[in-house]
Amino acid sequence: MIIKNDPEQFQNYLTDASNYAGFAETVYVPENEKEIAELVKKFNAEKVKITVSGNGTGLNGGRVPEGGVVLSLEKLSNVIEINTEEKFVRVQPAVILQDLQNIVEGKSLFYPPDPTERNCFIGATVATNASGARTFKYGPTRDYVIGLKIVLADGDFLSIERGKFFAEEYYGKIKTDSGKEIAFAIPDYEMPRTKNAAGYFCKKNMDLIDLFIGSEGTLGIITELTLRLIDLSKNVLSSVAFFPTENDAMSFIDEARTLSRSNSHGDLKALGLEFFDDNSLRFLQPDFPNIPDNAKAAVWFEEDYNGDEDEAMMRWIELLQKYNCSEDSVWLATNKKEQQHFHEFRHAISLKVNDVMSRRGLKKVGTDIAVPVEKFRQFHSWLKNVVAAAGLDFVIYGHYGDCHPHLNMLPKNEDEYKRAKTLYSEICNEAVKMNGTISAEHGIGKLKRDYLLNMFGEENIRKMAKLKSAFDPNRILNIGNIFDEKYLV
Repeated sequence: MIIKNDPEQFQNYLTDASNYAGFAETVYVPENEKEIAELVKKFNAEKVKITVSGNGTGLNGGRVPEGGVVLSLEKLSNVIEINTEEKFVRVQPAVILQDLQNIVEGKSLFYPPDPTERNCFIGATVATNASGARTFKYGPTRDYVIGLKIVLADGDFLSIERGKFFAEEYYGKIKTDSGKEIAFAIPDYEMPRTKNAAGYFCKKNMDLIDLFIGSEGTLGIITELTLRLIDLSKNVLSSVAFFPTENDAMSFIDEARTLSRSNSHGDLKALGLEFFDDNSLRFLQPDFPNIPDNAKAAVWFEEDYNGDEDEAMMRWIELLQKYNCSEDSVWLATNKKEQQHFHEFRHAISLKVNDVMSRRGLKKVGTDIAVPVEKFRQFHSWLKNVVAAAGLDFVIYGHYGDCHPHLNMLPKNEDEYKRAKTLYSEICNEAVKMNGTISAEHGIGKLKRDYLLNMFGEENIRKMAKLKSAFDPNRILNIGNIFDEKYLV
């Protein structure tokens, strides 16, 4: 085990990609789950707070300590088993997502979850129920988790498989590996009818493995994961289409979404539908000079098709033409290398936003909201109007197949940053009014817990805190994630 006591040795553990910074007494880097259990047992007895650290790619301060000690999982980075017949993989939590995807694709298998930042630890993607562009077709990380091994706050282990423990109504009961029984009430709030990563996943009669997925390390420390794989598609059509108006692009997405989710044979079946507004295109144009000057919006889409490629492409071309996108305004990938280039185009916007804001010495102010599909066009229009009226520079892009926009406000000074933060709160409140969520894929961490309070209300936050206390009665694990520590009193 590595122990770092000198603050100069562990400054990189005190922040994440959001630039939120914290403090800690010591950083521990255990070599295996036994050392993790021993540490947790020791600190539980001493009532010392533990913040679990991933690879620092998070955007909400989830791995950032607010006192106590840091426990880094970086040494638990082994792929334990790949079962090609039953199509699953067993891994430790510090396996890099991109590495895992490359390994299983080498065996003609596929792990679908695809958050924008693929240099993240796989354990962190489960802790936040991460998702990305392909979630439109394949669903979020939750849908691929079939087993977890967890160190609980007292150092005991919990091995839980999907289908093993179920709630009775809103009451749960599980047994640890040592035979200890933990009983708890499950909050009975209604979750939003959207892609969602805000707060604990709670449903009547739920599979109890889902409590831990998206719990942001507050209920236990994941030390091993079993993940479902699917067959790797050999036929993927990938394209970026440029539209003369934003309305054309939005209408194209609306119909492509409807067709993709229908059961009709021969309809489009998009993997993802990603939108870029005019500001995003101008922002990217210096790096991608072949973006058409007259384009006012773009849509990146993919489909893994069966049958003839030309037939698949013609279905898309017909729909593109219906919404005034000509064939010469379409980038089409014909091989893996070009598909990768389109993925780089899709991900370049968030990387460039981070770079610009870092050079300005300010934090970006970016939303992670989603709203139900029937409210989405109304919400999108309101969103653009309200930020334009505030006089702020901005780009809007994101997972429009899932009604999940990323509005990134780009303040140029401290005054504009304060204005953007005020507007961010207003945007979150509007999404909640529309029965949406304040966090569709990045989780809550420490930076969004006040917005979660507005979303669920204090009574439901207290129910979440009571659930956590059943697993962590001494209140040591990832304190401050999801809700403020005061609700644990």
